[in-house]
Amino acid sequence: MGTSRPRLEDGHRPLDNPLPFTWSPQLNAAPADQIRLLDVQALDVRLQQLAHKRKSLPEHAEIESLNKDLTQLRDLLVAAQTEESDCAREQTKAEQDVDQVRQRAARDQQRLDSGAVTSPKDLENLQHEIASLAKRQGDLEDVVLEVMERRESAQERVNELTERVSSVQSKIDDATARRDAAYETLDGEAASATKEREVIAGSVPADLLKLYDKLREQQGGVGAARLYQRRCEGCRLELNITEVNDVKAAAPDTVLRCENCRRILVRTAESGI
Repeated sequence: MGTSRPRLEDGHRPLDNPLPFTWSPQLNAAPADQIRLLDVQALDVRLQQLAHKRKSLPEHAEIESLNKDLTQLRDLLVAAQTEESDCAREQTKAEQDVDQVRQRAARDQQRLDSGAVTSPKDLENLQHEIASLAKRQGDLEDVVLEVMERRESAQERVNELTERVSSVQSKIDDATARRDAAYETLDGEAASATKEREVIAGSVPADLLKLYDKLREQQGGVGAARLYQRRCEGCRLELNITEVNDVKAAAPDTVLRCENCRRILVRTAESGI
């Protein structure tokens, strides 16, 4: 990394007055305040983790998959119900046709039995018609049986799909209940962490917190990092000897910035300096 010029908070370098290490010009904060900033950062990371976990619950994919299955099953159920309804109407019509033929045949038979028809030709025609009606009735009864079989098959399909829809809906309800229970737990943890953050952040100097929030937004949620064993825990890069000496020379209340990742670099007893 080597020596460098200081960076202003907007990320620009000044043109003169080169200094050996990057820090925030005119921004100072007590070491205890800087360490509290790490507590705020830890809570922000925790809140990010909770939000990610909330979005990544396995129940989300489970519910989505089940809903797709449910949609398909409902479409099939509607089709089966429509087929059953069509068969019912067809059966009613076929039974009415059978009844009409049966009634006409009964009337013809009554005429034949009453002896009212005396003409041989009329008698022959009447007997022929009765025979034709009997055949017609048989054909129509076969149609009724065929339609009844199709309707019964459609009804079985409706019953099967109704049970499957009910089963999938029960699974969705169960997954939704588990998701909502997880929501409640995660939201409770998030509310607690948010409250704790508000308390700790309220004790951090406003200018330091403002810089931290700005950097956190720019740096993927991490605005402050601990200097641990001469390594920035934000970018995981170790300081070289020149930078280590620069840190040693900086006043305890100087707010340092990592030369590589630009995050606030907080010194602790474990910094190795």
